[in-house]
Amino acid sequence: MDVQYPVSPESGLPPLGNPDILEGENDLTALSFLHEPAVLHNLRVRFLDYSSIYTYCGIVLVAINPYEELPIYGEEVIDAYSGQDMADMEPHIFSVAEEAYRTMTREQKNQSIIISGESGSGKTVSAKFTMRYFAVVGGAAQQTSVEERVLASNPIMEAVGNAKTTRNDNSSRFGKYIEIGFGSHGNIIGGNMRTYLLEKSRVVFQAPDERNYHIFYQLCASRDLPEMRVLKLDAAENYCYTNQGGATQIPGTDDVVDLERTRSAFTVLGVRSDQQMELFQILAAILHLGNINIQASGRGGDRSYIDVEDRSLAVFSKLLGVERAQMAHWLCHRRLAVGTEMLVKPMSGQQAGEARDALAKHMYGQLFMWIVQRLNTALRVQREKPKSFIGVLDIYGFETFDRNSFEQFCINYANEKLQQQFNLHVFQLEQEEYVREGLPWNRIEFSDNQPCIALIEGPLGLLDLLDEECRMPKGSDESWAQKLYDQHHNHGPSPHFRKPRMSNTAFIILHFADTVQYECDGFLEKNRDTVFEEPINILRASQSELVAELFQQEPTEGTLSQPGMKSGLRNGSLRSGKRAHREHKLTVGFQFRQSLHLLMETLNSTTPHYVRCIKPNDLKQPFLFDPKRAVQQLRACGVLETIRISASGYPSRWTYPEFFNRYRVLLRGPLNQDQLQASCHRALSALIPDPDQYCLGKSKVFFRAGQVALLEKLRAERLRAAGVIIQSWVRGWLGRRRYQKICWATLTLQRYARGGLARRLAHTLRLTRAALVIQKTYRMVAVRQMYLVIRQATITIQALVRGTLARRAYRRLLAERAAVVLQAGVRGWLARRAYRRLRAATLLAQCCVRRRAARRELLKLRAEARSVERYRELNKGMEVKLMQLQLRADQQVRSGRLRAAVGTRVLPARRERNASGASRERAFGCLFDVSVVAARESAVLRETLHAERESHAAELARLRGALLKIEAQLQQQPQAAPALTEREEEDRRRTEERAAQEISRLTQEVQVLLSEKRALEEEREALRARLLEQERVREECIALSVAQAGEGLRAELEEERRRYQGLLKEFTRLEQRYENLCEMSTLAEHGRGHRRTDSAQSLVLEPLSPLSPSTGFPPFSLPEDERRISVASPPCESKPWNPDTPLNALMGMMGVAKDGAERMKGEDLRHAYDAVRVANKFLEAQLLSQRSQWEEELSVLRQRVRAPREVPLTHSDSHVTMDVQDPVTVLLSDNMDLMEQVEAGEQECRRLRRELRELRHTVTLRRALTHTASDVAFSLGQEAPPPQPKRAELTGLLECKKRDEAKLMKNLITELRVDSALSMTPGLVASVLFLCVRQADCSGDETRARSLCAAAIAAIKGALKKHCNDVDMTALWLKNACLLTDLLTQHSARKDSSSVSEEFVPLTSDLSDQHRALRDLAIQAYQQLLSITESRLQPIIVPSMLESEMIPGLGGSGGKLSGTRKRAGSDARTGASETPSMVPVLRELGALHTALSRQALPLSLLEQAFRQITHLLASTALNSLLLRKDICSWNRGLQIRYNVSLLEEWLRSRGLQSGDAVASLEPLIQAAQLLQVSKKSDADAKALVQTCTALSNQQIVKILTLYTPHSDLEERVTLNFIRTVQGLLKERSDGQTRQLLLDVRRVFPVTFPYVPPPPLRVDLLDIPDSLKISFLRRV
Repeated sequence: MDVQYPVSPESGLPPLGNPDILEGENDLTALSFLHEPAVLHNLRVRFLDYSSIYTYCGIVLVAINPYEELPIYGEEVIDAYSGQDMADMEPHIFSVAEEAYRTMTREQKNQSIIISGESGSGKTVSAKFTMRYFAVVGGAAQQTSVEERVLASNPIMEAVGNAKTTRNDNSSRFGKYIEIGFGSHGNIIGGNMRTYLLEKSRVVFQAPDERNYHIFYQLCASRDLPEMRVLKLDAAENYCYTNQGGATQIPGTDDVVDLERTRSAFTVLGVRSDQQMELFQILAAILHLGNINIQASGRGGDRSYIDVEDRSLAVFSKLLGVERAQMAHWLCHRRLAVGTEMLVKPMSGQQAGEARDALAKHMYGQLFMWIVQRLNTALRVQREKPKSFIGVLDIYGFETFDRNSFEQFCINYANEKLQQQFNLHVFQLEQEEYVREGLPWNRIEFSDNQPCIALIEGPLGLLDLLDEECRMPKGSDESWAQKLYDQHHNHGPSPHFRKPRMSNTAFIILHFADTVQYECDGFLEKNRDTVFEEPINILRASQSELVAELFQQEPTEGTLSQPGMKSGLRNGSLRSGKRAHREHKLTVGFQFRQSLHLLMETLNSTTPHYVRCIKPNDLKQPFLFDPKRAVQQLRACGVLETIRISASGYPSRWTYPEFFNRYRVLLRGPLNQDQLQASCHRALSALIPDPDQYCLGKSKVFFRAGQVALLEKLRAERLRAAGVIIQSWVRGWLGRRRYQKICWATLTLQRYARGGLARRLAHTLRLTRAALVIQKTYRMVAVRQMYLVIRQATITIQALVRGTLARRAYRRLLAERAAVVLQAGVRGWLARRAYRRLRAATLLAQCCVRRRAARRELLKLRAEARSVERYRELNKGMEVKLMQLQLRADQQVRSGRLRAAVGTRVLPARRERNASGASRERAFGCLFDVSVVAARESAVLRETLHAERESHAAELARLRGALLKIEAQLQQQPQAAPALTEREEEDRRRTEERAAQEISRLTQEVQVLLSEKRALEEEREALRARLLEQERVREECIALSVAQAGEGLRAELEEERRRYQGLLKEFTRLEQRYENLCEMSTLAEHGRGHRRTDSAQSLVLEPLSPLSPSTGFPPFSLPEDERRISVASPPCESKPWNPDTPLNALMGMMGVAKDGAERMKGEDLRHAYDAVRVANKFLEAQLLSQRSQWEEELSVLRQRVRAPREVPLTHSDSHVTMDVQDPVTVLLSDNMDLMEQVEAGEQECRRLRRELRELRHTVTLRRALTHTASDVAFSLGQEAPPPQPKRAELTGLLECKKRDEAKLMKNLITELRVDSALSMTPGLVASVLFLCVRQADCSGDETRARSLCAAAIAAIKGALKKHCNDVDMTALWLKNACLLTDLLTQHSARKDSSSVSEEFVPLTSDLSDQHRALRDLAIQAYQQLLSITESRLQPIIVPSMLESEMIPGLGGSGGKLSGTRKRAGSDARTGASETPSMVPVLRELGALHTALSRQALPLSLLEQAFRQITHLLASTALNSLLLRKDICSWNRGLQIRYNVSLLEEWLRSRGLQSGDAVASLEPLIQAAQLLQVSKKSDADAKALVQTCTALSNQQIVKILTLYTPHSDLEERVTLNFIRTVQGLLKERSDGQTRQLLLDVRRVFPVTFPYVPPPPLRVDLLDIPDSLKISFLRRV
C-alpha cells in the first residue's frame, strides 16, 4: 500500500535549485530556474570559486568589481578576443567591445555601449578598457594617432571630473558619452564627447571623508615644481575648498605623478604649455577665491566688505589678470534694476559668501566645458567623415543616500529613462525572436516605468513645478513642496508619489529600483545655478586670453545653441540686472531634460550593448561578496528585470540538432536526422503532457522555466534503466564468451602439447646422433691439441732449465768471489776483536789480582785489629756509631737516587701532558697544523714512553743490584748490626711501595696521554674530512656561480640582440609610416590645393646617455627650451640644410655612410634615416663596449676562482673561513653589479627605442643634432684613416660602370620576375653584386664600391616592399642578403692577410657600414618572412588546432547542456564551407619550409624560424583555450593532443626536432594532458602539479575551473580538488608572474650563422640570359 504525504502549497516552498550541470553557468538566462536565489548563487560561485568577475545575463554583461588588479587586460587578451565570436569566449568587457565593433563593421550601423552602476562599482575602469580595446583593434593608419588622443582623454577627464567619495576613491561626478568615429576600413578617425550634469557643488563643499576634484590636490602636491611656483599654492589642508572633507590624501595615489600624466595628456591633445599654465592659474585662482575673507559690517551684519590688502584676493586677481578693487567691491555688492534706474545694494556676509561660491562653481563649470570642447576639437576629423561610430556611455547609476538632494533626483531621473529604454529593447528582442521563429505571440508583461517618468517630466510634473517656482520672485523650497503635495498627493494622487509623515519639506518617489525620499532644501538654488553678472564682466575684461575666452562664449540670450548641445549643455545662467532676460533663463533641470532627450534619441538610433557594474561589498575588500548589496544593485540596474522578462516567456531555447543530440535517448520510434522537427515533436508530446510548457519554432525548441530540469531528470532515469539492461546483457555475453574461450584454449593446448612432445622426441634423436659425431671429433682434436701443448711445454721447460742452470752457475761464481772478500773482512774484524778482548781480559785480570791482593791485605789488617782487644773495647762505641752513620748515609744516598729517578720520570711526563694540552688548544685554533702537531706529539709520546720504560728497567736493575749487594753485605756481617736490618727492611719496603705507587701513577698518566692522543687523531681526521668537504662545497659553489654568471651573460646577450632587432623592426615600421604620410601629404597638396595642417603633436627629445661611462660617447645635452618644442607653436626661421651640417659631420665621425641615405627621395626621410642610423651606431658601440667589459670581468672572476686553489693553507680558522667565503662573496657582488648594469642597459635600450619612435619631426631633429654635433666631434676627435693595403690584381670579376649602376639594379633586383627568380641558382644575385663590388675595390674606386652596396641595399628593400606578401620572394632576398653579408665577412681585412690565397684577398675599401646595413636588411627580410606566415596562420590556428575533429566519433557525443548553445543576443558568425582541420596549418608550414629549403638556407636558421612559428601556434591556441569553456573537456583535449602530435610528426619529418620548435609546443601539450587526466584524489592533484611544469599556476587553475563535461561519463572538477591543487601550487609560486595568457607577440632574437662561401668566379656562375646583364664586362 502506497503512503501519501501531503505537500504544502507551492507558494510556501523554497525556490527550486538548478541541476549541478548548470552550476557556474556563464549566462544567467541559461539557468533552468530563474529567480533571485539562483542568480545570486551563480554569481557567487563564479566570483568566489572561479574568480570570474564577468557573467552574461542575456544581452547584459554583469561585471563585479574585484577591488584587485587582475592580469586579464593585457594585449595578449585583446588579441585573443579580437575577431572571435561572443558566444565562443568567456564573458569579458572585451567580448562586448568586439561584438559592438564586429556588428558595426558588418552592418554599418552605429553602436553604443551603456555602462552603468553605482559609485565604486567600476564603471570608469570598464569604459577605459573598452576605449583601449577600440584603440588597439581600430588603430589609426595616419601618424596623427587619433587612438592615442582618445586614450589621452581619460586622465584629463579623471583629473577634472573625478573625486573621492565615501564609496569610491575615483568616483566620476559627471556623466559622459564618448563617440568614437570609425572609417570605412574600421580604423579610428575621430571622436567626440558629451558630458552631463557636472557636480559643481563639490567645488565649494565636500562631505566628511570626501575630497574635491583631483586636479586641485594634484596642483597643491606639485607646488614645489619650478613652473608651479607662480601659482602661489600651499598645502591642500590650508584651503577652504579642499579641507572640508578632512581627507586630502588617497592611500596608494601619488598626486604629483598623476599631474604629470595629466600634463602629458594635454600635450598629446595639442594644448600648448602656456595654455596649460593659464588653465592651472584659473584652478589655483578658484582655491584662492575660497580663502578670501569676507567680513560683516553695519547694523545686524547687513553689509560686508573685503580688505583690499587681503593676500588671497591679491593672488586671485593677479592670477586672473583682473582689477583687485573692482573684484573686492562686486563680491560684496550687487546691482538691481528698479524701473529705469540701476541701484547698487550691499550684501550681507552670508549672501556675499554664497555669491563667492556661486562664482567659483561657475568658473569651474566654464573651465570644464572649455576642456571638453578642446578635447572634441583635438578628436574631430576634418578630412574624412566617420562612416559609423561606437558610443560609450559612462553614466551614474541609481543613487540613494540618507539625505538625497537635487543631484540624486536628476541622477535617478536619468536612470528611469535608461531603464525604460532598456526594458523596451529587451522586450523588442524577445518579440523579434518569437516572430522570427513563428511562435504564437503572447504579450509579455513587464513593469513599465512610464508613469514615474511622466510624474517627473510630464505636464505639471516635478520639473515643471520646479521651473515655475524658480521664476517666482519670492519662490522658496517650502512653497514648491506645498505645490507638489497639492498637485500629486491631494487633488490627483499619483501612485509613484508620497508625502512623508514627519516632514513638510520632503517628498517620496517610488522608482523602479527603490523608494527614495528627497529633501527640498536647496532644490531651487541648485536649479537656478545663478551667478551675478558684475563679477563675470570683470572676468571678461581679464588680461588672460583663456579667462576672457571662457566667459565670452556664454550665450547672451540664454537660448540653447546647437554646438553647446553637441558637446554638453551648459549648467549655469547669469543673473543680470535687466528684468527682460529673467524669463528666458535656462534652469539646470530644463537643460538636463533636454540633454537627456538628446541622449535617448542617440541611443535609440544605435544598437545598444549593456554593461552593469556591481559593487560586491562596501568595505572595498578584494573578492568579498555581500548578497544583500548585490541583490540591491541587480534590482537597481535592471538585471533581475531582464531575467523576469526572460522567465515570463520561454527562457530555455534549443536548436533541433542540439535537442536531438542531447535527448535522443528519450525519443521513441524511428530516428531520422532529416526529420528532426517531427521526431522532437513526437517526443515532447509524450514527455511533457502540458503543451503550454513548450513551443516548437522554425529552428528552435522553446521551454518554460523548469522544463529543462524535468527533461534532465527523465534522461537520467532512462540512462540508468538502460544501463541496468546493458549490464545484464554484457555480463551474460561475457560469461558465454569466457566459456567459449576456455574450451577453445583447452583444445588448442592439447594439440600443441602433443605436437610438442613428438617434436621433442625427434629433436632428442637428432641431438644424440650429433653428440656422437661431436664427441669423436672433439676427442681427436683434444688429444692432438694436448700433444702439441706437451711438446711445446717440454721445449719451453728445457730452455728455461738450461737458462736457469747457466744463471745459477754464474751467480755461484759471483757468490764465491764475494765470499772471499767477506771472509777477508770478517777475519780482520775477528782478529781485531780478539785483540781488544785479550787486552781487556788482561787488564781485568790485573785488576782482579790487585784487588785480591788488597783484600788479602785488608783481611790481614782486620785480623790484626781484632787481635787487639783493648783497642777494640775502647773504640766499640765509636764503631757502632760509625756503622749507623754509614747505614744512614747509604739510605739517604739510595732514597735520593730513587727520588731523582722518579723525578726524572715524572717531570717529562707532566711536561708532555702540558705540551699535549697546549697543542690541543693550538689544534683547535689552527685547522691546517693539526696533522703536523698530532704527528709530533705521537712521536714525542713514543720516545717518552720508551725512555720511561728503559729508565724504569735500568732503575729496577740498579735497585736490584744494590739490594743484592746489601744482602750480601748483611750476610757477610750478620752480627755487626742486627738492629739496623729491620729498620733497613722497613725503609726498603716503604721505598718500594712509594716507587710502585709512583710507577702506577705514571702508568695511568701514560694511558691518559695515549687516550688523548687517540682523541686528537680522531679530531685530526674529522677536521681533515671537514676541510675536504668545505673545499669541495666551495669549488661547487664557485663553479655554479661561474656557470650562472655565464648563463646570465649569454641570456643578456640574447636579450640585447632581441632588443636590437626589435629596434630595427620599429625603425622599418616608422620608415613605412613616414612614407605613407609623405604620400598622403603629396596627395592632399595636389588634390585639394592646400598644405596639410601641422598636427598638434609635441615632440620630447630627451638626451641620449651612454650605457656606461667607459663607452666614451658624450650624452645629448639640450637646453630645456629646445628639448620641448611644439609644432603648433609659431614657426621659427628655417635655414637651408646643406651637406656641411652637424648631422653629416656627426655621421662622418661615427663612421656612418651617407650614400644609402642620399639615394632616398625626400629631405625629411633622408635626415630621419640618418639620425636613426647615428642612434644605431651609438647603440652598437655601447653594446660592443659593454660586451668587452663583461668579458674582462668574467676573466677576472675566473682568475679569482682559480687563485684560492693555489694559495697555501694558513694557520688560522678565521683565515680559512675568509678564504672560503671571499671568492663567493666577491662573485655574488660582481653578479649584482652585472645585474645592475644589465638593468641600466635595458633602461637605456627602452629609452633609445622611445626616442626612435619620437623622431617624427625634422625641425626638432635638425635642431637637436645641430646642437650636439660640436660636442660629439670634440669628444670623439678626428682619427687618421688606416693605411690602405696594397691592391691585388684578380681575375674572374665583373665590371659595372657608374652609368650602368641603375640599370643593373633594375634588371637584377627591382624588376626581377618571380618565375625567373625562383629558377635561378640560390644566391646568384648576391654573387653578381659581390663580383662587381670586388672589381670596383680592386680598381681602387672605393666610392663606387660603396655606391654599389648602398644601391643594392636600397633596391632589395624596395623589392621586399614590393613582394611584402610573397613567401618565396622574401626567402630569396633573405638568402641573397645573408650570402652577400657572408662574402663581405669572408673578404674583410684581417691581420693574416699576407698568408691568404689569391681567392680570399681582403677588400681594401671600408664597407663596415654597408656590412652592418646588410645584416639589418637580413633581419628585416627574416621578420617580413615570419610576418607573412603569421598573418596567414592567425585566422586558422584556433579552428584547426582547437575546433577540428580529426579523430572521428569524439565530436558527436552528447554535449553539455549549453556547451554548443549561442548566447542570447549574439549573432554567430557564418561558418566556413571548409571543415576545420590541420591541413591548412601544415600547408602553410610546408610553404614556408619549401621556400627556405629552395634557397638552401642553413638548418639553424630554419630551426629559429619554426621556433617562432610554433610559439605563435601554441600561444594562440592556449590563450583561446583559456578563454573558452566549450573547449575544456576530455574529448576536446584528446583532439588537441592528436592535432599537436600531427604537428610534431611534421617537424620531425623535416629534421626540425633538434631546435626549440617542439619545446615551444609543451604548454599546449600539457594543457591537453590536463584535460585528459583524472581529477579526483589528492594523488591526482600531486601528479598533476608535477606534470604541468610548463603551465603557470593561474593557467592550471583556470583550466580546472573551465573544465566542462560533455558526456555523462565525465564529472565536473570539484571545488575541493581545485583548492587542493592551489595549495600544492603555492609551493612552486616563487618567481612566477600573474599573467594568465601567453605573449603572442613575443619575438625571439635571430642569429644568422656564418657559412664560408666557396671561391667565387664569374666562370663558375650560371647567369641566365633573362637577367639582361650582358652589359657587365668580365675582367
